[in-house]
Amino acid sequence: MFKKLLKDKNKPDFLLLTIILILLASGMVMVFSSSYIWAEYKFDDAFYYLKRQILFAGVGVVAMFSFMFIPYSTWKRYSRAILLVCFVLLLLVLIPGVGLVRGGAQSWIGVGAFSIQPSEFMKLGLIIFLSGLLATSQKYITSLRKGFIPCLLLVFTAFGLIMLQPDLGTGLVLVLTCMVMIFVAGAKLSHFFGLAALGMIGFALLIASAPYRISRITAFLDPWEDPLGDGFQIIQSLYAIGPGGLMGLGLGNSLQKYFYLPEPQTDFIFAILAEELGYIGAFFTIGLFLLLLWRGIKISLEAPDLFGRFLALGIVVMLTVQAMINISVVIGLIPVTGITLPFLSYGGSSLTLTLCSVGILLNVSIHSKI
Repeated sequence: MFKKLLKDKNKPDFLLLTIILILLASGMVMVFSSSYIWAEYKFDDAFYYLKRQILFAGVGVVAMFSFMFIPYSTWKRYSRAILLVCFVLLLLVLIPGVGLVRGGAQSWIGVGAFSIQPSEFMKLGLIIFLSGLLATSQKYITSLRKGFIPCLLLVFTAFGLIMLQPDLGTGLVLVLTCMVMIFVAGAKLSHFFGLAALGMIGFALLIASAPYRISRITAFLDPWEDPLGDGFQIIQSLYAIGPGGLMGLGLGNSLQKYFYLPEPQTDFIFAILAEELGYIGAFFTIGLFLLLLWRGIKISLEAPDLFGRFLALGIVVMLTVQAMINISVVIGLIPVTGITLPFLSYGGSSLTLTLCSVGILLNVSIHSKI
């Protein structure tokens, strides 16, 4: 099949693939650099997190190249079944004894020695289904009753189940991604203005309904009010970024990973990257994500049909929005949400599903006129 692909007139987008592999390789280096102190302390094995990340990345890369060979139109045919499975997984994770609690959220299902996060599956599953829905019913999207509201009901049903875990970060990525897709499909601005008003009210109620969310807001506004409690993570993150300066302290020379910044290999890995590689390394990483966004949009615009366009757009927006939220949290622009940095942060189902998404995007690029 690979030989046949090489003979095709259109090839997978080489620039996109190069960007992904650079980000993935950078992630491997930074996961080890940020985690070996914690790994030595907790597991008596400095390579504990690196070995698992290599395994996750290996599975993800195999899946990425496998998905690259699957015609993207295939996903449209099975979109209903995929979405149904995703909803079933979201319901299963809420059952006590089935869902595993980590970091205060019941977001995981154990599978042998490993675990999966159903909300990660839902992000991709909903993008696939919504792409098919918008492609076949785009003419109704300007109608509040026939197009806009049905899409919203679908999106916010998934969001509601994710919030029951609760996982606000993943929920925000899902909602923002789908809203961009619906907007690009041609929904009326007046409908979005009404949604924005309702969204602000709903968001305020979400924050008020959970004391820890209020604490995160107050910690964001003034982390020094509780420097050893809710403000601890963001203060330690800024302590990492500030001393890094232009050139950084050097790879492996971070001070904050010495038990100051909790679990630095996950949500706050960008802080360690900035500390060790400086502003140059930080801006280089941000530049890679901007290149990924540009390349993904180009693939979307040149896709041969509406399904391919919406599918490519949804995937690249999902990756970019997640990166923007993570980096914004790390540098103190928004409150802590608990979301990983794509390709760089340590994680199993998150990294694997991200690479699967990229495989689908690469397949769309094969058929695009780029």
